[in-house]
Amino acid sequence: MKNLFKLILNTIPRPLLIRLSYVARPVLAFALKGTKFTDPIDGKSFKMFLPYGYGTQRNNVLSPSTLSLERHRLLWLYLNEKTDFFTSVAKKKVLHFAPEQAFYKLFRNQKNLDYTTTDLFSPLADVKADICDLPFEDNQYDVILCNHVLEHIPDDTKAMQELYRVLKPGGMAILQIPQDLSRATTFADDSITDQKERAKIFGQYDHVRIYGRDYFDKLRSIGFKVVEEDYTNKIAPELVEKYCLAKGEIIPVCFK
Repeated sequence: MKNLFKLILNTIPRPLLIRLSYVARPVLAFALKGTKFTDPIDGKSFKMFLPYGYGTQRNNVLSPSTLSLERHRLLWLYLNEKTDFFTSVAKKKVLHFAPEQAFYKLFRNQKNLDYTTTDLFSPLADVKADICDLPFEDNQYDVILCNHVLEHIPDDTKAMQELYRVLKPGGMAILQIPQDLSRATTFADDSITDQKERAKIFGQYDHVRIYGRDYFDKLRSIGFKVVEEDYTNKIAPELVEKYCLAKGEIIPVCFK
């Protein structure tokens, strides 16, 4: 199964994968019903989660029902338990980059959210836009969600500046990225253009860098106030295992 999923991820374009997953998801959820692992986003339980990864496959990480990964489930728990994202009386204006299926309908149906999605290629995007040149006015959004996008962007400084520009003063941006916390500094090499070599070095064929611990300070240099939220250490260990979270993953919670 691991080899099959790796082949699918590396050969089928992402927009088509999104469309095909709508057909596969209910079949997978039915076939894998059980009690060992639970997706906190929808509360459904399974005997196993699916493997995932463009290079090295990680076991028990992809939820059969929502297609959430570790980072999505962690983000949902944080938003649900530590913010008023789902409960605020005042309507929040939300901008969501590269919207994930795990969240799309859930957020769209929240009556307290004025919800806009954006991406260059995703079929789920309301606005087709370049993150480095956003078609939005300054100080527009109460919340920005940008999950595993910046590692794809050659000029991530410009992208961060655009995110800061469109966020309202006092607003919150959660800017998750794949991060190697054993690295002090981010590694990038623009001379590496071969997709197989990129996948080998950066972990995925369309990644352009590996972020280190200096990611948080780069966000601060743009102007953000950054909270390095080590949220898995605030969750009971048995739930970290049951929800299939990545122990030690840091959520970059940014404020303007």
